[in-house]
Amino acid sequence: MNNTPENPKSPFRAPSARVTAALAAAMLGIGVAVGAAIGPAPSPSQASPTLPLLLETLARSAAARAAQAAAAAAQPPAITAEATPTRRKRRRRHKSTSTEEASSATATTPTSETETTTPTSTTPTSKSKTSALPPITHVWLIELAGTSFADAIAQPAAAPYTDTQAIPAGTLLSGWSALDGGAFASETALLASEPPQLLDTIVQPPCPEGAAGASCSPETPGALTAADEFLKATVPTITSTPGFRESGLIVVTYASVANATAASLPAGAATATLTSQPPAGVLLISPFASVGAKSSTAFAPTSPKQSLEKLLRR
Repeated sequence: MNNTPENPKSPFRAPSARVTAALAAAMLGIGVAVGAAIGPAPSPSQASPTLPLLLETLARSAAARAAQAAAAAAQPPAITAEATPTRRKRRRRHKSTSTEEASSATATTPTSETETTTPTSTTPTSKSKTSALPPITHVWLIELAGTSFADAIAQPAAAPYTDTQAIPAGTLLSGWSALDGGAFASETALLASEPPQLLDTIVQPPCPEGAAGASCSPETPGALTAADEFLKATVPTITSTPGFRESGLIVVTYASVANATAASLPAGAATATLTSQPPAGVLLISPFASVGAKSSTAFAPTSPKQSLEKLLRR
C-alpha cells in the first residue's frame, strides 16, 4: 500500500514579485537584442519608444509592493497604540482630581490658622500710659502754721511727733516750697485718677490774739509745738480711713496762717498764704510713697507728671 500523500508540498518556493519583474524585464531585453541581430530593424512605430518606460514602471511598482510588505511585517499591532492614549488620559484625569482636592485643602488651611492666631489684645496706648501712674483718687493738703520742716527737725523737743513719726512715715522734699506742695497736690488728684477726684485742704487754726496766743506766736518754739500737735491729731484720723489706704495721699507743708480780724475779713474766717521763700519743705504720706525717704527731686511746674512718676510708685 502506497503511503505517499496525494498533494506533496514542493521543495521550491515561488519567486517574489520583485524577482518576477526583474526576470520579465531581462527576457524582454534579450528578445529585443536577438531580434535586432537576426533581421533588419523593424519599421518605426509609435509603441516602440514607450517600451523602456513600461519596463521601468513595472520595476518601480514591484519594488514599491515589496517595501510595503516589509513595512507591514515590521509594524506593531494597532491595538496597543490605541490603548496607550486611553490609559494616559485616565491617569491625567486622576491627577487633576487629586490636584483639585489638594488645592481645596490648601485653601481651607490658612483660614483656620488665621482664626486661631488672631490677636485679642486691643488695649489703647493711652491706657498703658495711664496705668503707670498710681491710682490716687483722694488727696489731703495739710497747711501748718510755721516756717519749715528744717526748723522742726532742728528743734525736735518742740515738734516730737513731726520729727519721730510723721517724717519717718513718708518722703520728705526739703527743697520744695509751699507753692510746689499745693500745685503737686492739685495735679496729682487730676493726673493719677479718674473722676471724681477729691482734694481736701486742711488749714491749722490761727494762733489766738493777745495773752492767749502768747504760747503759739509765730517764730517761737510754741508755734512749732502747736503745729506738731495739730499734725498729730490730723494725720492718724486720715490714715485710718479706707479711702486713704486704697488710693490716698497726704501732702503736708507750712504756710502763713492769719486771723480774720487781722486780715479785715468776716468773723470766723481764716487765711493761709503759701509762699515760695524760704523753702518750707513738703512731706508726702501715702501707700504709694516711700517710707523714711528724703528725695532731692525738684518739682517741674510745666510737667508735674514727671514728679508724680518719680515720687510715687504704683
